[in-house]
Amino acid sequence: MTTEIQTDQTRLPEPASGAKGSCRFCKEELRYTFVDLGMAPPCNNILSQDQLNSMEAFYPQHVFVCDNCFLVQLLEYVSPTEIFSDYSYFSSFSDSWLAHARRYTDNMQARFGLNEDSQVVEIASNDGYLLQYFIEKGIKVLGVEPAANVARVAIEKGIPTIVEFFGVESAQRLSEQSRQADLLLGNNVLAHVPDVNDLVEGMKLLLKPGGVITMEFPHLLRLMEENQFDTIYHEHFSYFSFTTVEKIFAAHSLTLFDVEELPTHGGSLRIYARHQSDTSKPVEATVSELRQREEQAGFTRLEHYAAFGEQVKETKRKLLDFLIEAKRVGKTVVGYGAPGKGNTLLNYCGIRTDFVEYTVDRSPYKQGKFLPGTHIPVYAPERIKETQPDYVLILPWNLKNEIMSQMAYVSEWGGQFVVPIPEVKVY
Repeated sequence: MTTEIQTDQTRLPEPASGAKGSCRFCKEELRYTFVDLGMAPPCNNILSQDQLNSMEAFYPQHVFVCDNCFLVQLLEYVSPTEIFSDYSYFSSFSDSWLAHARRYTDNMQARFGLNEDSQVVEIASNDGYLLQYFIEKGIKVLGVEPAANVARVAIEKGIPTIVEFFGVESAQRLSEQSRQADLLLGNNVLAHVPDVNDLVEGMKLLLKPGGVITMEFPHLLRLMEENQFDTIYHEHFSYFSFTTVEKIFAAHSLTLFDVEELPTHGGSLRIYARHQSDTSKPVEATVSELRQREEQAGFTRLEHYAAFGEQVKETKRKLLDFLIEAKRVGKTVVGYGAPGKGNTLLNYCGIRTDFVEYTVDRSPYKQGKFLPGTHIPVYAPERIKETQPDYVLILPWNLKNEIMSQMAYVSEWGGQFVVPIPEVKVY
C-alpha cells in the first residue's frame, strides 16, 4: 500500500540549491532535487565502544534527478575506498538471499548451458555467497571484491577472489590473462559505483563475444511507488529505472535482451545484456513491455519525480507518531537488524535510544557495537527473548517474512512486529 498523499503531479521538482555536480552518466549539470534526507554518517560505519565519544563525519543525503537522462543520483560525498575497504555487510547471513543465489545458479546453468569449460565472473562477489553454488556444479569461477575483510571469507571457502575495484583497468588485465567471462554478473553493485561508465565499459571488455551479463539492482519504480527512501545512502550512488539503465548499456555497445522483475530488496530488476553484435540472443518482449510501462508511468518526464519528497516526509511523520504514542503508554520498542537502510531511516527520522532501546543482528561483526549517528547498541538476536519487548521494529523490512518466521516466539509474551515501509504496519 502506498502512502496516501495528494500532490500536484504536473509541477517540476524543486531546483537544487547549494553544491551541485554533473550527471555521472551523461555529464549534464544536475539542477533538480529528487529528495533531500538531510545529513547522515556513512550507513555501514558501525561504531565500537571506544568510538562513541569521537567525532563522526556526517555527509549530505541530497539526491538529484538528471533532467536529460533521468538518472537519480547522489553526489560522491564519500569515496568508494572509504566505504568498501572494510565492509560490514556479509551476504551469507540472509537465508532467503542464499536461496535466491542458489536458484539463480540453477537457472543460469539451464538457460545458457554452462559447464566445466565455462567461466563465471562475479563483480562485488562479497563472501562467496553465490559463486559457491557454481563451484558445486564444477564450473570455473572468479570473484572480484573490493572489501578485503569480506573477500577473505570467500577465499577461506576456496573461492578464487581478487581484492580490487572492478573497472576498465582490471577488465583489460583479466582479459589479457584469458579470463573473459561466459557469464558476468553483479548483484547490487551497479548502484555502488560512482563511475558507472567505467564499470559498464569494463564489463563489455571482459565479456566473451557470445557471453551474457546479468545485473540485479533495486528498481526505481518500486522505490518511488512504495516510499523506499531508506534504500538511499552514501554507498548507493545511483537509482535506476529500466529506461535509464538501457541507455547506459547502449552507450557502451551492450544490448539488454531480457529483464525480470524480482521481489528482492523490496523490488529489483535483473537485466540480461549481450554485445550488440551478438545476434544469437533475440530481444525478448519483456524489454519493450517494461520500457513502455515506465514511459506511461512518467519516468521520461521530469514532473514525475516531483512528488517523492513529500511522500518521504509523510512516512517520517507516521513512524514518529507511532513511536511517540508507544512510548507515552509505556511500551518498549527494540529493533531487528542493523542494515544500511535502517541507519538511513533512523538518522533521517531522528530515532535514537529514547525510542528504540537496542537492535539485534545475526552478524557477529556488528554485535557489541553501535549504529552510526544514533548510537543504538547492537546485540545478538537472543537479547529479544531475554528482554521480551512489546514491539520489534524490523529495519530490513524487505526480509520481514523471513524475520517474523525466525522470531515467531515474540508472540509468546504478546509482542508484535512493526514494519516501517511503505508506512507503519503492526503485525
